Amino acid sequence: MTDSSFYKDKKILLTGHTGFKGTWMCHVLKEMGARVTGYALKPPTVPSLFELSGMEKKIYSVEGDIRDLNHLRQVFEQVQPEIVIHMAAQPIVRESYKNPVYTYDVNVMGTVNVLECVRECSSVRSFLNVTTDKVYKNREWEWGYRENEELNGYDPYSNSKSCSELITESYRNSFFGDGRAAISTARAGNVIGGGDFATDRIIPDCFRAIQSEKKIAVRNPHSTRPYQHVLEPVFAYLLIARKQYEDLKYAGSYNVGPGEESCLTTEGMVTEFCSRWNQTADDSLTWYQEGEAGPHEAGFLKLDCAKIKKDLGWKPKWDSKEMIARTVEWMYAYVQGEDVGEVMKKQIGDYLK
Repeated sequence: MTDSSFYKDKKILLTGHTGFKGTWMCHVLKEMGARVTGYALKPPTVPSLFELSGMEKKIYSVEGDIRDLNHLRQVFEQVQPEIVIHMAAQPIVRESYKNPVYTYDVNVMGTVNVLECVRECSSVRSFLNVTTDKVYKNREWEWGYRENEELNGYDPYSNSKSCSELITESYRNSFFGDGRAAISTARAGNVIGGGDFATDRIIPDCFRAIQSEKKIAVRNPHSTRPYQHVLEPVFAYLLIARKQYEDLKYAGSYNVGPGEESCLTTEGMVTEFCSRWNQTADDSLTWYQEGEAGPHEAGFLKLDCAKIKKDLGWKPKWDSKEMIARTVEWMYAYVQGEDVGEVMKKQIGDYLK
C-alpha cells in the first residue's frame, strides 16, 4: 500500500501546507525524501503545528494566496512540479456561514487557479484535489455515500467543495483528455490528530478545555461522523497521486474514510478522549452538552470506501481507540514541552510498521 521510494527526489507542490493536515503531509513527504514546495497563507492558527514542528525550515515554503493567479503561475514556472496536491481551503463549516463570499472565493476560484496552473505547466503528471465527505447531498442515510452519488453540499463550505469537485471534473474532461496529467479528487472524512488548533472542531475544543481546566462543551453529541487519524488520508492521498502517476487508469474520485467501527457519534468520541486523557495525565476531564447547537450541520454522515480498497488496495490501519490514543499522545507531549516534531516522526514510523 505504501511505496516510500517512489517519492524520493520527486518535485511536489503542496497548497495549504501551513495548515494542520498540510503540515502532517509535509512531514511524511520529507520522511520519504521528496523535494517539497509549499504554497499557502501564513499558518491559520496560533499556536500552529507548522511552526511548532519546525517545518518552515525543512521545506521550500512560499507565502501566497491561491486567489492570486499571477503569483501562483510564477511559483509553478519556478518549481516545475511533477505532482501537485491541492489542500488549500477555507475548511470550517461555521466560518462559511459568517463569510460565505470568502469561502466560495477561496474554495471555488482558488481551485480554478490551481487547475489553470496545472494546465499551463507541462511538468505536472499527477494532480490531486483534496475535498471532503461533505460534498454529497446529505440524505441522512445510514449507509455510506459512494463516489457516484449526487454532489450538493448544504452549507457554503460543503457546497463550495461540491463546486470544486465539479470544476476538477470539467478541467479533466476539457483539457486533460490527452493523458498528459492524471486528475483526481479525494473526499475524506473527519480528521483528528495532534496539532489541530482550529476553531469549531471537537478535538481542538477538547484541548482548549484541558488548557483552561474546564469541561468540554459539545454542541451536537449525537452527530455521527467518519472520524480517522490524519495519517490515514495523508497516506491515501499519496497512494492516489502515485498510482495515477504510474497509470492513468487510476485517475478519478475516491472516498477516504475509516472502518465501520470508527464512525462514531461526537459523544462517543469525546467520552473515549476523556477516558484516554485521564489515564495518561492523571486528570478528571469531563464534558457537557452545550445548549446552543449553532447553524445547520449534517446529523449522520458516512462514506463507502469500497472503490479505493478494491482499485488501489488501500485500507485504514488505526481504529477509533488507536487514533484517539495517538492524538492524546501528541497533546500530552506538547503540554509537557516535548519536541512535537519528534512525536510526529515516531507516529509516522509506527503507522508504517
